Amino acid sequence: MYVVYLNYFRPAEEADALLAPHIEWLDRYFDSGDFIAAGRKDPRTGGMVLVKEMDRARLDTILAEDPFVAVAHYDVTKVNVTRAAGAFEGLKGI
Repeated sequence: MYVVYLNYFRPAEEADALLAPHIEWLDRYFDSGDFIAAGRKDPRTGGMVLVKEMDRARLDTILAEDPFVAVAHYDVTKVNVTRAAGAFEGLKGI
């Protein structure tokens, strides 16, 4: 799986103007099963998305569709989950 950190390089007010289409983008990939979890950083300097295992080129294509590309940089880390709490066992090996 991947951990994707979004880091704003523009003011949060500019991100707010893109929030509705960003949420639509998130919804599309939660509905498809590609996204596992997402949320804002605290303090609000960006956000985070957990993404299921997939080809990195596909992930890059998905990220390029996010309206937040105009206000945030993306830091992508691939994680090979080998241990998980009971409720998260399904993340192992994906």
